[in-house]
Amino acid sequence: MSAHRPQPRPVLRIDSLAFRGQTLDDAAAVITIQRMRLLAIRTLGALTALFVAGCTQQTNTPPADLDTDRAIADAKRAAQAWLEIVDGGDYAASWAASASLFRRAVGKERWVQQLNGVRAPLGNMEARTVRSARYATQLPGAPDGEYVVIQYDTRFSNKRSTIETVTPMKDPDGQWRVSGYYIR
Repeated sequence: MSAHRPQPRPVLRIDSLAFRGQTLDDAAAVITIQRMRLLAIRTLGALTALFVAGCTQQTNTPPADLDTDRAIADAKRAAQAWLEIVDGGDYAASWAASASLFRRAVGKERWVQQLNGVRAPLGNMEARTVRSARYATQLPGAPDGEYVVIQYDTRFSNKRSTIETVTPMKDPDGQWRVSGYYIR
């Protein structure tokens, strides 16, 4: 009795509609680019998910002497300035302007690559309005500190309706800087 060995399934069918007429190298390059984009989207989401998970809930009560309205206003100004850098396409400068916690977690080259794959395809920012802003001193997966989670309703030239979540934090030097960015 002979053992039946299943035939390996082809990884790529060149005669499929998506790749008809392309060489194997061309088709592999297209698949690699698609996988890189998906990886960039997943990685960007994962890196900022630590900062935006549970953002719709305040996880603790701020000290009574803290002026949360002022903290929120300062954080909004920092977020707006940072978003202007991103909107201008200077992703390396946006990394440099980010919170120290963020820069330690994400290398500059990686950040630039991710935004080129995720943010650039959205096109120019056409309109952005604040949906919500919440102060918190604790966020899941992040060290205790002062954070403001800001959600924006944003319209881009290539995507009409998105929600951007920007999470500024108060850096050790007392300045508010962005520590998380997520586009949904």
